[in-house]
Order: sequence, then C-alpha cells, then structure tokens
Amino acid sequence: MDLFDVERDARKAFDVLKAGGIAIVPNDIGYSILGGSGPALRRIFDTKGRAPSKLNAMVGNREIHRELHLCSQRGREIVQAITEDYDLPLGCIAPCRMDHPLLRKLDRDTVAASTRDDTIVILMNAGRFHAAITRLSFEEGYPLFGSSANRSLSGTKFKVEDIEPEIKEIADIIIDRGLQKYHPYRASSTLINVETLEVLRVGSCYENICYVIERHFGVTMTTCRLSAASR
Repeated sequence: MDLFDVERDARKAFDVLKAGGIAIVPNDIGYSILGGSGPALRRIFDTKGRAPSKLNAMVGNREIHRELHLCSQRGREIVQAITEDYDLPLGCIAPCRMDHPLLRKLDRDTVAASTRDDTIVILMNAGRFHAAITRLSFEEGYPLFGSSANRSLSGTKFKVEDIEPEIKEIADIIIDRGLQKYHPYRASSTLINVETLEVLRVGSCYENICYVIERHFGVTMTTCRLSAASR
C-alpha cells in the first residue's frame, strides 16, 4: 500500500494554484511555496521578506525546458546528462523565449520577478510530486513559480514542521510528505547557467553535478565560473 497518492495530491495543489491560491509542496531539494498568479507571488515575496534581487524559479520538466529555453546543443546535452542520465535535480538557467505563451500569460511584475536579462530558472527533476504537478502545469498551460518555503535567508526547510508559522499561514494548501530526500545537503537546488556554466548557487548535489560536467563535457571545477551571488 502506498503511503502517498502523488497524482491526487498534485491535482489538489494544482487546482488551488490555478484558482489563484498559494501552495506549499514537497521537492527532493526541500519544501517550496508556489503561486501561479501575480497577487499570489507578490504575497509570497512580501511574507518571505525577499530582497528585490532574488528571482522566482519556474516549476518545470524536460518539455517545459525545451519549449522555453534557448539552448545550444551542448546546453541541451548537459541538462539531459544531469537530470536524466544521472537523475539529479537542477535549477537550470538559460536564455528563454520571452514570447512563449506560458510567459505571455504573466503580468509585467511577475515577469520582472522571474527573469533576468531574458534568462529564466527552471527547477527540474526534483522528485515524484514535482514531476506530477509540473506535468499538469505543462498540459494545462498554466505556469507555476516559487521559491523555498521559508523566511528569506533562514535556510531551506526539509520538513513542514520546520517552516515558519507566517509562511504556512499564507498557504491555501500544504502537502506534507515528511522529510525530503536531499536533507543532508541543508540547501536547495544548485543553480547553473547551462550555456555559460556560471554557478549562481551551490546547492544540493553540487559535487555530483560538477562531476557530470567534468567527465562528459571536459569542463573542470576550476573553469566553472562562480558568480558573486553564490559566494
């Protein structure tokens, strides 16, 4: 007997989000707080006390990545190697199609809070629940964005009971799946621009990801450029 009904819970959370609500959901790299509308995302941003320089990440999968990201052949191969061949989570950054229907549905403020210099972060391969809700997002053409379910700079939360009360209070639905997979890292996803190989954040599975890049694409750790934002 399965402890969790992934598809049912993903459907419940997605319906809340599609109606303009806010959801706290599980990912292998920690709990996220998501919204699909401008008002929901602004409320999340304000409650977290997030700095204006911090961006939302898009909930995505291979299909959304291929539709939105404008990648070179090498960039595509890097993403496939990390998220499919090695089955690792990745905050994938790349130039994006700003005219894509998924982005055209967003208001100006949401676009500004979710993109920078025509690039977008797409969280990929972050567990079974993430895969299920992302599939709904793609199939129904309703984009989802969010960030870690925490007060800004307070650390990623891997259990619902560790999430601050004020964050939980704004959620219309909370999907509690207990302790999440990559809790030993005590960090959210690693963020890498797969075109420039600039590391925007060192997070879960960073060493594994760099191993993949080194072994299969000939780029060593010393040539992965670490941005000031991740220091």
